[in-house]
Amino acid sequence: MRAAIAEDLTKVSVDGGVIQGALEKSVLTFKGIPFAAPPTGARRWRPPQPVKSWQDVRPATRYGPDCMQVPTSHAAVVRTTPEEDCLYLNVWRPARASHKLPVMVWIYGGAFGEGGSSPSVYDGTEFARDGIVLVSFNYRLGNFGFFAHPALAAEQREGPLGNYAFMDQIAALKWVRRNIAAFGGDSANVTILGTSAGGYSVHVLLISHLARGLFSKAIIESGGGRTGFDDAIPVDSAESIVLAIAKRFGIEGQGPEALEKLRAIPASKLISEDDMFQGPILDGQLDLGTPVDLYAAGEGARVPVMIGANSMDAGSVEAKTLDELYAQFGPDAAAARRIYAAPEGTALEAIESKVGGDQIVIEPARAIARILSARGQPIYEFRFSYVAESLRKTTPGAEHGTEYPYVFDTLAARWKDLTPADEAVARIVHRYWVAFARTGVPRIGGEPDWPAYHADTDLIMNFTDRGPVAGPDPWRERLDLAKRANDRREASALHTNSVTRNSR
Repeated sequence: MRAAIAEDLTKVSVDGGVIQGALEKSVLTFKGIPFAAPPTGARRWRPPQPVKSWQDVRPATRYGPDCMQVPTSHAAVVRTTPEEDCLYLNVWRPARASHKLPVMVWIYGGAFGEGGSSPSVYDGTEFARDGIVLVSFNYRLGNFGFFAHPALAAEQREGPLGNYAFMDQIAALKWVRRNIAAFGGDSANVTILGTSAGGYSVHVLLISHLARGLFSKAIIESGGGRTGFDDAIPVDSAESIVLAIAKRFGIEGQGPEALEKLRAIPASKLISEDDMFQGPILDGQLDLGTPVDLYAAGEGARVPVMIGANSMDAGSVEAKTLDELYAQFGPDAAAARRIYAAPEGTALEAIESKVGGDQIVIEPARAIARILSARGQPIYEFRFSYVAESLRKTTPGAEHGTEYPYVFDTLAARWKDLTPADEAVARIVHRYWVAFARTGVPRIGGEPDWPAYHADTDLIMNFTDRGPVAGPDPWRERLDLAKRANDRREASALHTNSVTRNSR
């Protein structure tokens, strides 16, 4: 069993050698720890490989580079210069602990094309202060995280194929299982959590047999789960996309010579927006398909799950007029017109966004909560509706990705003009997440009890501008409407696919 070196708690022995972090007040931090070999050169588009050992004490006081990506205005801005050599993780823990500590492992979002572990909003200090060992890590993105080529299939016959981002996530979780005891963490009490693409990743990890036993609880924030949110594509379709990308680089053929040339392309050229492929890919081992369908078929780890979405979450449907938008609801057109009625002058795009958010993110969270709770899993559903006081005049609801600064209790890293009420809500949200990681039940003293979810009672925890409110979902009728729309769309897609297959 690995352990901290002597009484110098900043030194820890991990895979590869000894690292030295830093003591910041009551928290020990370890940053830039390699959990796999650099995925460069011949290791590009290969499963993560073991780290190479080092002899001297390795400094662990700075974040390792975030993974290659096209810079954008993502809300969680990375603070490093992205590089292809990016498989690093970070650990926060309390300086002193008399017992094994719960572990939380954070998976960032960013549509699988951007993001990283270095943004200040993902700082794990507050978790450590509350007795949690918080781990964050990088995973490959874009063309580096999702890539399918016939030569890769021949090279990696046993699979899995294509989803290098998910392979990195599993490698990080295996590192946690092997090494977290050295940081005072309990490898038998690991909670994975993520938002957006990170939330979808949690679905993948819950379902894939390759991740089984690597965690004991899961938190899914705005992770979708039905068709229309980070949909995976078949391997053959992914290969066609990659062959087209290769052709634009002047690379022809499907053999190892073509793959060698692809691996020689400078990383900065391979990440351009014009030649971007970002999965996931249906490989049958990691990404197996639509989560809601797979859960309904009995797949997925039987662990406690917290799941939810934000009140003005991501998504949109397209229509030229309101009449055309409501017509998409078919027999429910009149109900849709009533439920989504808006003040005169409201932009069509705003209503499209509300409808899309319901169908793509919010209703799927409820659908999954219903399926998992019906088979006996402890499930806790939430809706994050709180809007910072300085934003309420211009923002009618909690937008996609606005919950995680509250979860991490790092509001100051995201917004200015904070009020005591904003900070109080962040502290409350953070404490609920900590309680779930400790015991599997999000219950804290002095605040409303968070009831387990069951379809017949439809009880959720709603984090509102008035504080946390536990009770029946006030949007039940609205989400019933979204469910029927989703069911019709998915039935139509299934019929179309069946007709296409039968016509071949």
